Amino acid sequence: MNHLPSWNDGPSKDAILDFVARVSHGDSPDFVPVSERIACFDNDGTLWCEFPMQTQVFFAFAQLANIVEKSPDLKEKQPYKAFLEHDTATIHALGKKAVFEFAFATHAGMTVDEFADIARSWFETARNPKLDRLFVKCVYQPQVELLALLRENGFKTFIVSGGGIDLIRAFAELAYGIPPEQVVGSSVKTAFEAAGKLVSLRKLAELRSFDDREEKVVNIGLHIGRRPIFVFGNSDGDLAMMRYALAGQGPRLAMLVHHDDAEREFAYDRDFKLSPLTEALDNAAAYGIRVVSMARDRKEVFVA
Repeated sequence: MNHLPSWNDGPSKDAILDFVARVSHGDSPDFVPVSERIACFDNDGTLWCEFPMQTQVFFAFAQLANIVEKSPDLKEKQPYKAFLEHDTATIHALGKKAVFEFAFATHAGMTVDEFADIARSWFETARNPKLDRLFVKCVYQPQVELLALLRENGFKTFIVSGGGIDLIRAFAELAYGIPPEQVVGSSVKTAFEAAGKLVSLRKLAELRSFDDREEKVVNIGLHIGRRPIFVFGNSDGDLAMMRYALAGQGPRLAMLVHHDDAEREFAYDRDFKLSPLTEALDNAAAYGIRVVSMARDRKEVFVA
């Protein structure tokens, strides 16, 4: 059987196939019970494209238009002005957390169900402006195959992302086969509302958890309750999660996507302010993290 057909033969593919075989075969000395086969993947830049900005930011652009229509004076105020003008330099200068907090604030006041409907509708037509592809077609085919391989071998696959949990839940099951309850992400506070038979959760303008860096590990403990044995990330924001996985007992594998394919996707690492790859790249060998090259290890990049 041709496992991982969109991966080029080489050390990265071999490491995955070897690890999966070792932990899933009952006669292997590295056998891991099914209940402990937990795999955690970052989303932006790991499972789908995050450049020139994360999809969450582009979704915020769409929501902001409705806000400014009601309050036109916001057009000249920052950061509204930068978002409205798609001023990448100013947006990047804000930093990832500030940008995401602003993005989450654009859908404050919606119920969770209203948000899901709006998100699904937006995904039907919204496109990455650099690639001119639907955002849902900016998913990485090699990762879809990897997720399927893991599940075929008894793994439970989770997304652990800095992106908004509700936005990811709007497409993750269709795109990755990962159900909503296996998505961990950044979240805002919500309020319970009941009026007769109408019961809902309404999203507030206050951040509950920004699921990045060390907070990813905190949320893995809170929402999953098991230390993963397989993790895949692409930035310094994933380093704590990878170190946490590797520090456990028994067989472990942590992998890091390096975006070095300017021809088929994008080439970036240290200079991407919204998701830099510096510390993780510099210390990958010391920590035992395997670096996956987008250019060398991927036969295909995007889903068809």
